[in-house]
Amino acid sequence: MRNEMALRIEDYAIVGDTETVALVGNNGSIDWLCFPRFDSAACFAALLGDENNGRWLIAPAVATTRVDRRYRPGTLVLETDFETPEGAVRVVDCMLPREGSPDVIRLVEGLRGRVPMQLQLNPRFDYGHRVPLVSNVPGGAIAMAGPEALSLRTSVDLDVTNGSISSEFTVSEGDQVWFRLVWFPSHEGEPEQTDAAVALSRTEAWWRSWSERCSYQGPYRETVLRSLMTLKALTYAPTGGIVAAATTSLPEEIGGVRNWDYRYCWLRDGAFTIAALTRFGYTDEAIAMGAWLRRAVAGDPAQMQIMYGIGGEARLTEFELPWLSGYERSRPVRVGNAASDQFQLDVYGEVIAGAYSAAEAGVQPREDASKSPGLNLEAIIDTVERRWREPDEGIWEVRGERQHFTYSKFSAWYAVDRAIKFAETAGRDYPVEDWQRLRQEIHDDICQHGYDTDRQSFVQYYGGKALDASLLLIPGSGFLANDDPRIVGTVAAVEHELASGPFVSRYSTDEGVDGLAGSEGAFLICSFWLVNALAHVGRTDEAQRNLDALLALQNDVGLLSEEYDPEAKRLLGNFPQAFSHIGLLSSILALHEGFKGFKEA
Repeated sequence: MRNEMALRIEDYAIVGDTETVALVGNNGSIDWLCFPRFDSAACFAALLGDENNGRWLIAPAVATTRVDRRYRPGTLVLETDFETPEGAVRVVDCMLPREGSPDVIRLVEGLRGRVPMQLQLNPRFDYGHRVPLVSNVPGGAIAMAGPEALSLRTSVDLDVTNGSISSEFTVSEGDQVWFRLVWFPSHEGEPEQTDAAVALSRTEAWWRSWSERCSYQGPYRETVLRSLMTLKALTYAPTGGIVAAATTSLPEEIGGVRNWDYRYCWLRDGAFTIAALTRFGYTDEAIAMGAWLRRAVAGDPAQMQIMYGIGGEARLTEFELPWLSGYERSRPVRVGNAASDQFQLDVYGEVIAGAYSAAEAGVQPREDASKSPGLNLEAIIDTVERRWREPDEGIWEVRGERQHFTYSKFSAWYAVDRAIKFAETAGRDYPVEDWQRLRQEIHDDICQHGYDTDRQSFVQYYGGKALDASLLLIPGSGFLANDDPRIVGTVAAVEHELASGPFVSRYSTDEGVDGLAGSEGAFLICSFWLVNALAHVGRTDEAQRNLDALLALQNDVGLLSEEYDPEAKRLLGNFPQAFSHIGLLSSILALHEGFKGFKEA
């Protein structure tokens, strides 16, 4: 049963090939892997069920006394060391950045003594539902079901039983045993496999070359670099889009129903990521992501969605997988995301903000217009002008009644404000005076209806009293001066009501505004937003203390999920979460831009 083998979310690391990601537990088991894309059906889904739903375990066959793991410096090559009474072994995991068929490479190295090892490979296609036909072949085994197939190659003997592959072997000091698992369409036949040692060496060299491009040389370089590599691993190289996380349905509350599929590209995440990448020297990635964003939103701005598939697909139909028991019995397990049909006013501001951040950093598109159309600023602002007075589902994608969310109105203001700034440097005529009048109209409306004089704070939605962590994005935006009492009061109110120390909730789930049962953990990007807001209002010592506490939440290999439970002291939500790592990067910039930590351009 899953409860007997459950790992905490923080017990996982990732390896990836810039088109998909595998989650590797500190017990040597790959429990989640979708081939060939992030959003494909998983062939290992034990993460959301048990070993019968698919996994690939390589670990000592005897009790371990200690486990240590790390990434090789500047890479996404994972090393896990197992200490046993008989000796010590190392399992090295990686995925070669995609060149042909996707694969996973695993190397077992003998470090000391003589250690008995076990391999258990249960391929289960269609999210752990479909048991394949598995056959021995010379030098390995092949698993096949319908359109998909996996080929395992190794030098050890393999046993095949009931759709699963197993092996027992012994590793002595100095020994190396290789495994390479390749996915391929079953109608094409098994692809040729290159030498695994060469592939590992090339993977390591590729990531080190990529890491050397990081322009940040300040006091948090290793932390910054790990977050940037995580964002790179979550980026789908063929299109430039970034998924919110590598997983679906990891719960925001253990045993609860707040379980969503995050293997898609939110415009908001993309815009925020562009801003981060441009600040750390990764202009090629920022250009590619900006091109994905412009392609995704090309057309009528009134039809703009909040998220798309990694190729720009608009239809993300949500459904449930009843055969999966859920992570620690957190059900339902969902695929697809119905929030893609929501109206969220804030996306207009974030799309323009992403393009503005790139332009401000000097990043210019290189693609021709047929592949990467420019943003139609006038059409977007016309849509904002028509729709900014409408209620929406808001930044948090509530599934309750639409509201006039203050942050949504602020984002409409932000869209117009950044469009005006664009126009000032664009070298062409825009209706700037009309936009200035619209910007002032939205500003006045927010100050009149979104601010509570009794609370001395902006509020979650017009006419309400509740607060929302998204209000922490107003400081530093230019909406009001950072020392304005309304800004200072909002930061203080959110800190008092939604924060427990450095840990910030998105909003109070007791208010019922989101239309969902249960509660959730502290949202990590909101916690980083508090760091930034404290810095903006001059409370830098408190901001630094909060940042230190949040950095301590990274797991042993530097990864963060979506949320954190301060009482249970464990990570929650989908993993690794791009939003959390974006927040981490933004907070380091907010507090330490003064360091001369960036290479001269």
